[in-house]
This record gives sequence, C-alpha cells and structure tokens, in this order.
Amino acid sequence: MAKPKTKSQIIGQVAEDAEITKAQAKAAIESLVAQAYKGAKDGFTIPGLGKIVVVKRKARMGRNPATGESIKIPAKRVLKFRIAKAAKDAIL
Repeated sequence: MAKPKTKSQIIGQVAEDAEITKAQAKAAIESLVAQAYKGAKDGFTIPGLGKIVVVKRKARMGRNPATGESIKIPAKRVLKFRIAKAAKDAIL
C-alpha cells in the first residue's frame, strides 16, 4: 500500500499540473483550506470531490472499555466529509 502524499508533494504536483510556481500553488491550496474553515458551519463544497457538513449527534449510552461501566455520552456537533458521487465513481 502506498503512503499518502505530503503537503509539499501535493503542492509540487499542483504547481506542475497548473504550470504555476510552487509559491502560487501553496497560496491557492492555503486559500482553499481557509475558505473551507470559514464556510464549514454553512456547508462547504468542493465540486467533484465532496462537501463538509456539520452534523448534530444525539446523546447516547456508551461503555467504558477499561471497566465495562455504562456512561452517558452527551450530544455534540461534529464535522463530516461527504464524498461526491463523481469521486466515488472515479475511485471505486
């Protein structure tokens, strides 16, 4: 199984594919990430890849694995990434 690419490898590949400098590619990727952070609460979509959505998780009962004791897990909001159909079709 291949290792995931590092940030610098991704920046290098984007720069090569778009025929721009690595500094410009880094700025573009950082801008995309910053927009995702700002827009996550309203839902942020990257066309063809997927979207980030906020999901409310209900309170539930859980179990402490060390003692086996039942514990109450409170409700909370979490982020999820939903893969786009085009990405699923291309990968799977």
